[in-house]
Amino acid sequence: MAATSFAIALPRRRLPLVTLYVTERCNSRCITCDYWRHGRIDLEPASIEAVLPELKELGTQLVVLSGGEPLLNPAWAAIAERLKSNGLEVWLLTSGLALAKHAERAAQIFAAITVSLDGTDSATYAAIRGLDAFDKVCAGVRAAASLVPLNLRVTVQRANYRQLPAFVELAKRLGAAQVSFLAVDVVNAHAFGRVGSSSGDPSLWLDDLPQLDRILEHMEREYAAEFASGFIAESPTKLRRIHEYFAALRGKRAYPEVRCNAPEFSAVIDARGGVQPCHFIQGPTFAGAGGLRAKLESRGMAELRADIRAGKRGECRTCVCSMYRELA
Repeated sequence: MAATSFAIALPRRRLPLVTLYVTERCNSRCITCDYWRHGRIDLEPASIEAVLPELKELGTQLVVLSGGEPLLNPAWAAIAERLKSNGLEVWLLTSGLALAKHAERAAQIFAAITVSLDGTDSATYAAIRGLDAFDKVCAGVRAAASLVPLNLRVTVQRANYRQLPAFVELAKRLGAAQVSFLAVDVVNAHAFGRVGSSSGDPSLWLDDLPQLDRILEHMEREYAAEFASGFIAESPTKLRRIHEYFAALRGKRAYPEVRCNAPEFSAVIDARGGVQPCHFIQGPTFAGAGGLRAKLESRGMAELRADIRAGKRGECRTCVCSMYRELA
C-alpha cells in the first residue's frame, strides 16, 4: 500500500495522521514486547466521542487502530465505525490472530489492514510470537486479503532473516497487496510496552551479517519486478538499511542516518488518553484533564518536538521506523 500524502502539517494547526491504541492487551506472546504481560486497559467508546470534534478541528485524515491487539477490545468495530462515519479513513494494524473471525466486518470498515507476521512456517512463528498460531493467522490473512488491501509487515530478526525471500512468496500465496520489512527494535526501552529486558537478544550477530548481505543481493536480483511495482514496500536501498542497523548494533559502523518528521504531522494516542509524538518516544506528563489539542500544544510537547527536530533525542538516532512526509 502506497504511503499516504498529507497536505499540511504542524501539530498545533493540523494533525493529518493519528495512531490510536484501542487497547493495551494482546493475545500474542512476542519475545520483544510486554503488552501481553501487563496490558489491562481498553479504550472506551466514550473517549472517541470526546476526541472527534478535535480531530475534525485538527484536520485529521487517517486514523490507524493499533495496540496491543486492537481486535481484543470488544468495542473495536464500534470505535472504528464511529471514526469512519465522521469522514476519517481508518486502517487496522493487527497480529491477525482473530482476523479470520472478523475478516468480513473488518473489510467493511477499514480501508486497509496490516498484519504483523514474523515467520513463514509454524516453528519460526511460534519461536518469535510464543504461540502455535501460524496457520490461524494465514487463514485470517487469506480471508481479509480477498476483501480489502492487506499488507504483511515482517519484523526482521535472527530467527527469521533467512526467510526474507520466503516472506515475499508467502505474501503472494496469501493474496497480500504488499509485504514490508522492519528491523527488530532492541534499543528503545519505551517501545512495545516494554517494562524490562526482552527474552534474550533477537538481533543478528556478527556472523549473520554476511549471510544477510547475500540474501539481500539475491532479493535485489530475483525480485526486481516486486521492488519496482511496490509489492515489496521498501526499495533495495532502504532494505539494506536493515543490514546497516544490525551492523551498527554490533559496533561495526554508525547507525544509518534517520530522516523522520513524524511528530510534525502525526501523534499517538494511547488507551489511557496519553499522547506521544511517535511510537518510540514517550510523551510528556500532562497536568490537568485537557483534551487532545491542549496536550499537543502543551509546553512539554512543544519542547519534546523541538528536541526531536534538533536531533537531541537518542531514540531517533537508533530508530528502525523512520517516517518522512513532504509537508506543504
